[in-house]
Amino acid sequence: MIESENMNSEQHQNGSDEPVSAVATKPTKKAKQMPRRRKPRRHVNGIVLLNKPAGVSSNGILQQVIRAFNANKGGHTGALDPFATGLLPICLGEATKVSSLLLDSNKRYTATLKLGERSDTGDTEGEIVETLAVPQLSKPLIEQALAKFLGDIEQIPPMYSALKYQGKPLYYYARKGIEIERPPRAIHIYQLALVEFSADQIVFDVQCSKGTYVRTLGEDIAKALGTVGHLTALHRTQTGTISGDQMLSLEQIEEQLDNCLQPIDIAISHLQRIDLNAEQANLVRHGGKLALPQPKTDLVRFYFDDVCIAVGEWMHDKHVLKPKRVFNLDTAAAQASGAENH
Repeated sequence: MIESENMNSEQHQNGSDEPVSAVATKPTKKAKQMPRRRKPRRHVNGIVLLNKPAGVSSNGILQQVIRAFNANKGGHTGALDPFATGLLPICLGEATKVSSLLLDSNKRYTATLKLGERSDTGDTEGEIVETLAVPQLSKPLIEQALAKFLGDIEQIPPMYSALKYQGKPLYYYARKGIEIERPPRAIHIYQLALVEFSADQIVFDVQCSKGTYVRTLGEDIAKALGTVGHLTALHRTQTGTISGDQMLSLEQIEEQLDNCLQPIDIAISHLQRIDLNAEQANLVRHGGKLALPQPKTDLVRFYFDDVCIAVGEWMHDKHVLKPKRVFNLDTAAAQASGAENH
C-alpha cells in the first residue's frame, strides 16, 4: 500500500521556500492508493480437530480456521447447530477429498434434555411453546424409555432443519409458521445410555447413524417418559473413527497452526490399508486400475513410502481396484515451495 504525504496547500514543493499565490496554486491531487495485495494462499493439507464453541455457526468458525492457516481451501465434515459444541473436524487442502466419507459416518454425542418444556426448535434457540408436568424419574424408568430407541428406528425430521422442500430449507417455512408434512427417515441408534439425571433433566450418551437429529430424539425420549422436553446442550464427542480426545479450541489452533494438523488418513483408518510399489503408485496417481485380490472393505487406503496417496474402490463387476480419491500431495508441496520462493 502506498501512503501519500500530506502537502501544504499554500506551499508548492518546487525547491523554493517562496510561497505561491492562491491563484497560481493548483489543488493537490491525492496519490492513488494501490489495492492491497492479498497474501498468497497456502497449500495446507491435513485435518484440524476443532472443539466448536456454542453460539457460532459451523460455517462461520470454518472460515476462521481457514483464515488462521491462510489455507487455499477447507471444509467441515458435518455441521453442528449453533448451540451445539464439540468435535468438528476441519479438512484443509487435499483432506477435503475425504470430507464426504466423514459426512456419511456415524456420530457420537452427549446430550442434555430439559424435561417439562418443549421449544419450537427442539433446543434452547427456540421459544417455549408447551409445558407439561414431569413424572417422578428413576434410573429404571429412564433406561426402559431409552431402550425403546435402540437399533433401527424411524424419525421425522424437525421443521427447523436444512432439509429442502421445493428448493427451500424447511426452516424457511417454519419461520413463516408453515408446517410441511415430512416423511419419516430410517436411522440407526447404536448406543443410548443414561449418564445422569435430576428431577427435570437427563443427560444421555448416544452413538447414531448419519441423518439422526438428536434434538428430535430428545423430544421422543421425553414423550416416552410421559412429558415434553428440549435439548439445552449437545456436545459431539466422535465422528466416524475420529475421537474428540485431541480436539482443540480455536485459540489453541491459532497458536499451534501446522503443529496441530492431523494426517489425512486419520479420517479413513477403518479402511483396509494396501501398500504399493513405485510402479503401482504411479499407476494409481494417473487414474489406473490395479488387479489385486479383493480387499476386506470396498474402500481401501493406498500407501507409498508410508504416505497415504489415495482412497481406492473395489469394482465388483471387473474385480479390480480403481482410485476414488487421489491426494495430490507432491503437486501441493511444489506449489507451496514455489509460492515461498516467489
